[in-house]
Amino acid sequence: MSDQVLSAQDVERALLAWGRLLGAHAAMTRTFNAELQAALGLTVSDVEVLKVLATEPIGLRRVDLAGRVRLTPSGITRLLDGLERCDLVAKRQCPEDARVTYAVITDAGREMLREAEAGFFAALARVFGERYAPAELDRLVELLARLPGGGGELEEICSGEGAGGEGAEASSGRIPSRITPR
Repeated sequence: MSDQVLSAQDVERALLAWGRLLGAHAAMTRTFNAELQAALGLTVSDVEVLKVLATEPIGLRRVDLAGRVRLTPSGITRLLDGLERCDLVAKRQCPEDARVTYAVITDAGREMLREAEAGFFAALARVFGERYAPAELDRLVELLARLPGGGGELEEICSGEGAGGEGAEASSGRIPSRITPR
């Protein structure tokens, strides 16, 4: 299929698919960001960074973390600065090279991640569960995996253990509330 030449109608459908994918991503990100911000003072990107760092016992260099979460080096610096001010992430010096620092999740960051995951995962389940049967969702995952960046690294991020112990707010699809937003 990759060698196939698209007709004008196929190009129109590809543009429609592209537009719908971008629109869905933007709308879902706004919704999840608003819920996370109101409940925990976090964004989807904050949660994604905490999730990645939770899988890295020694932490990650900022540039490596930026690549894993699809942010620019300056974007990851701004994001980490905010997480550091909230004591969710800390800097750790590289013992071999003083010029290198690692971003490391703190105990408070792990606790916040557990809380955020409970609500965020419930919200994701709500959004997709209201729209897709399980077989349709499996097919959507399969189709999106064919797109550049549509598999692999996201599966690694998402394959960690869930938050467990979801409370009533989380199981209702609402982000559980705990701290004052930053």
